[in-house]
Amino acid sequence: MIILQEHTPFPDPLHYHPMQGLIAAGGDLSPKRLLEAYSLGIFPWYSPGEEILWWSPDPRFVLFPDELKISKSMRKILDRNTFSFTENQCFEEVMRNCQTAYRKAQDGTWISEELIKGFCELHQKGIAKSIEVWQDNVLVGGFYGLEIRSVFCGESMFSKVSNASKAGFMNFVSRNKNRYTLIDYQVHSEHLESLGACFISKLDFLAFLHDS
Repeated sequence: MIILQEHTPFPDPLHYHPMQGLIAAGGDLSPKRLLEAYSLGIFPWYSPGEEILWWSPDPRFVLFPDELKISKSMRKILDRNTFSFTENQCFEEVMRNCQTAYRKAQDGTWISEELIKGFCELHQKGIAKSIEVWQDNVLVGGFYGLEIRSVFCGESMFSKVSNASKAGFMNFVSRNKNRYTLIDYQVHSEHLESLGACFISKLDFLAFLHDS
């Protein structure tokens, strides 16, 4: 594991194979550092009170847009226009909802004030984006992430009513099948697996990331 100082670059994850994918520790969450990390297929993930930990796991959990699975029940929800969807209307609010969302078997959140600040600056540069889900003009779900060429790096989602974030994700992927070669969700989630996400090797993931 590399200990990051102010100007220490990340190791190339293609040639660096740490146990369980932990690449580095320390550093900061400035927009420059975040963009450097995601461009290399590295992301921050750590518990409250820990120093920043940076990961590039093998295998990687991703969704190819053409493999999105929409169940009959969700198709009915989408067809009934139960929800409406927007992009980039309230980026920070989406992040803060993700920050406070309850997650089973998780103590606290890695979405710190420093991370929110860094991502909001990337949002202002057009790199980070949010997807909002509305019901009766109330924000009930959403998620955020950032674009690295033709890869969307999904970060976190929240839902205040049943199926809100799922509907938002399905709408987003369906509308962007020609824009993104894959959606990166980093580590396994049963929720995303049910939507068609799968594991690919780190080698394949980095090839998609760099060749996109």
